[in-house]
Amino acid sequence: MTDWIKAARLRTLPLSLSGIIMGAFIAKWRLYGEGGIWDWKIFALALLVTLLYQILSNYANDYGDGIKGTDAKRATEAESRAVASGKITAGQMKNAVILFSILSFTATVALLYMAFIPDHMNEFYIFIGLGVACILAAIGYTVGKKPYGYMGLGDLFVFIFFGLVSVCGSYFLFTKTFSWDMLLPGTAIGMMSMAVLNLNNMRDIESDRLSGKNSFALRIGFRNAMIYEMVLLQLPLILILIFFGINGFFQSQNYYVFIVMILLIPIAKLRRKIMEVKEPRQLDPFLKQVGIITFVMAVLTAFGLNFFS
Repeated sequence: MTDWIKAARLRTLPLSLSGIIMGAFIAKWRLYGEGGIWDWKIFALALLVTLLYQILSNYANDYGDGIKGTDAKRATEAESRAVASGKITAGQMKNAVILFSILSFTATVALLYMAFIPDHMNEFYIFIGLGVACILAAIGYTVGKKPYGYMGLGDLFVFIFFGLVSVCGSYFLFTKTFSWDMLLPGTAIGMMSMAVLNLNNMRDIESDRLSGKNSFALRIGFRNAMIYEMVLLQLPLILILIFFGINGFFQSQNYYVFIVMILLIPIAKLRRKIMEVKEPRQLDPFLKQVGIITFVMAVLTAFGLNFFS
């Protein structure tokens, strides 16, 4: 059981929850202002679904990299995973991927049934398709003949699914509407998620070069990937600030909503520490830190909007 828990990579879970929290609680704030109803059961199911997607993705990545020999070339025990180390067989991990695909789809149907049935049938079918796309994206990063993670497209898919789909999709579950300003927090979460993936790919840049995994970091080189990382960490809070401005908070008396801006200090310190790194493998501790900061950013935004408004 311990090996399965490690393979689930629990440190990645806060990052996956961030988009749901951001979208759901912006919807709660907006519905409160309009006299609408926010259903906590939809929120709970949305959290369950995203957790299942994340574990599915982690198991699929472990399986895909394991059978391709990618993990076997990683230098440290922290970077190796279950299939490559032999702690879990490829067959067992494949079965786990199938099981979590079924669980993810079942939970998705339950969530969408609660959110859309019986008054929004068209939206129900559209989101079913979106759910299937999420499952395929979770598996397709490393599994298959042409996994997109091996073609340098991981960053794009992470931005779309962890950012835009997660934030805007969860917002839609509650409001049944799309608001263009939601692209700002969606992009913010997406960029922080890309920052985590880029750190991961920078850490593994040498082993990926040996195994033929052409991540975006490998394609642009370590130095340019570091510049890219600094941009990804710089912009999200600016986007949140613009979102506040568009929604009139600079003219309101609710300055508590800007509590999320306290993250400017830890993010600045984190950026400086990352820039000081010389050896790629030294980047590993920062993955968890960026994931936690992303989670805190979503929580503080939700808190400022809903408890001080």
